[in-house]
Amino acid sequence: MDTELVEGIDPEIDTHSILLAASQHDAAVLRKLLRGPTSNPANVKDPDTGYSPLHSAIASCEPATSENVPDEQANGATASVPVVNGEKHSDAATEQGSEEQEAVETVRLLLQNGAIWNDLNSNGETPGCLARRFGLKILYEIMVDAGVRAEILLNRLDEYERLEDGDDEDNDEEESKETEATMIEGEDNPATTATAATGELQTEESATAIQPAQGLALDVNSEDYLHSALTFTNDKIVDEDQNGVMMSWETQIMQKTADAIAPKQGLKILNIGHGMGIIDKIFQSKAPSAHHIIEAHPEVLRSMKENGWYGKEEVTVHEGKWQDIVPKLIEDGKLFDAIYFDTFAEDYSALRKFFDEYMIGILEDDGKWSFFNGLGADRQICYDVYIKVAEMDLLDAGFDVDWTALPVPNLQESGTWNDLHRPYWSLDTYRLPVITFMA
Repeated sequence: MDTELVEGIDPEIDTHSILLAASQHDAAVLRKLLRGPTSNPANVKDPDTGYSPLHSAIASCEPATSENVPDEQANGATASVPVVNGEKHSDAATEQGSEEQEAVETVRLLLQNGAIWNDLNSNGETPGCLARRFGLKILYEIMVDAGVRAEILLNRLDEYERLEDGDDEDNDEEESKETEATMIEGEDNPATTATAATGELQTEESATAIQPAQGLALDVNSEDYLHSALTFTNDKIVDEDQNGVMMSWETQIMQKTADAIAPKQGLKILNIGHGMGIIDKIFQSKAPSAHHIIEAHPEVLRSMKENGWYGKEEVTVHEGKWQDIVPKLIEDGKLFDAIYFDTFAEDYSALRKFFDEYMIGILEDDGKWSFFNGLGADRQICYDVYIKVAEMDLLDAGFDVDWTALPVPNLQESGTWNDLHRPYWSLDTYRLPVITFMA
């Protein structure tokens, strides 16, 4: 770095200095600046571009000439491999690879000092989105792994909070406080939270949960949804806030899923979340020996009655939340060959609770199950993060998972999301999970 930075830096130029050091991959200067007086230095932002130090470190590796991804694809849905001077040029590729290697140390240094992995710039892109758009595979994987560590940490902290909530009867309040203080050292100095996965130091802010893209609703939750008025049409179900609950574009995914987990006739099948009934109709075509459906929304249940589901042979409809129904099925000794999980307005913790606590009691030893894999599907990096998180948690719970890539048409161009408030899919590939007990 040409500019010499000395002790006692003017706070007014700190942001510029940090972003410059990050963009020039000057780790020595950056370390000094990260220890300086600036508040939360690893997450300062350029007021015009919204670039954080992570954005700056990755953006400086952009090829001299690259194919730009349109703004509407900024989430990485159809990012292309960079092309230099219209062709793959070995010298340019070598130079880019060398620059990317230099950026690796800078990016890791920033993450260790609390940089937020999924912070958005003014164009709505995370640092990982930039890395993917520029074809920087090493940096992209580093950002994905940072997201995985952050999500795992948040999940573990949530578990500790639930344990502490249930500890009142034991009068262990002081001990809980001491444990919490060991995990997170004080609100005034959040820069000492260690990730469970690697031991790297991160701020509490860096462990940011996966968020939808800018402009999307953040307040859709299970209770609100269950009390929401629904609108049914031939190709979708929409809630009263114009959020898409289920849509006909999912039919191909449902068909492939049903074929994978219920490959033959005469199986015992459980579906959690009826919605439009797409996958339940497919399951019915496979002549199951038993077909159980759990549905909680009263208007969906009303629609099921109108469409004759309550009178179908071998079909049992359970009215209520799966959290209440599944334990009863276990008590009754019900076991299933194929299980599908597709609820609306529940987060990943609900899915994890389902397979971690209940699946062993309702799935046959040689059974298969799947879920609608829409976690983080508003941008590619979030999707990739949650695939890894789910894979790790499934392994920990005793499951093997195989992923099949299915192409998804451009739903934006087809007008699928017209008049809807919350598009829940923006990617070009669906990863279908087929899950079994470990052999």
